[in-house]
Amino acid sequence: MSTILIADDEARIRRLVSDFLKRDGHTIIEAPDGTAAMRELENRRAGLDLAILDVMMPGMDGFAVLRELRTLEQGGSHLPVMMLTARAEDADQVRGLEDGADDYVTKPFSPVVLAARVRTLLKREGRANSPVAEFDKLSINELRREVLVSGAPVELTPKEYELLIYFKNNRAIALSRESILNAVWGYDYFGDLRTVDTHVKKLRAKLGACGDKICTVRGYGYRFEG
Repeated sequence: MSTILIADDEARIRRLVSDFLKRDGHTIIEAPDGTAAMRELENRRAGLDLAILDVMMPGMDGFAVLRELRTLEQGGSHLPVMMLTARAEDADQVRGLEDGADDYVTKPFSPVVLAARVRTLLKREGRANSPVAEFDKLSINELRREVLVSGAPVELTPKEYELLIYFKNNRAIALSRESILNAVWGYDYFGDLRTVDTHVKKLRAKLGACGDKICTVRGYGYRFEG
């Protein structure tokens, strides 16, 4: 698949993002601060397909790394960059985009959504393929955010769609309600675990004949059998 640099001074964030992207088959390189990220970009830039840069890092912050990268690239190839930050102010997002960022994700975030945005960005930049996933009568096209059952479109809410993508990416794995909640609703979400059951029930109903692909693991959670 693709080789992705993740630069963030919070080890738990690097681990969270890395775990999800590895499930999509990507190779991950981690950097704990801006200086280390810049060193990786200077040494490995030709072999990278995407950089995810946290804005608030010690030493060189994400904006500084981005500017240095774009200077290095003058007259050369363009490396897609996704900015990852807790700063949601419009001015910061505008600054990042004007400095050459290709996408901007604010914390707290859903790892499922971030992984999907990574796939979309890589596809847009011509650096990855994103085939349609098909499971008998169920078809999922992530680029189009389109779900079909027996050829008919299924209208899902954003959370129902993210839940389905998470199940799809972890096919045949028993997933606890807590892991589903953390993955789809975000690691800072403090809602009730029953939220998962409610959304699974609605998702099953909308999938109709394909709803039974989401199996209940009694006393634990759910498993998607594609």
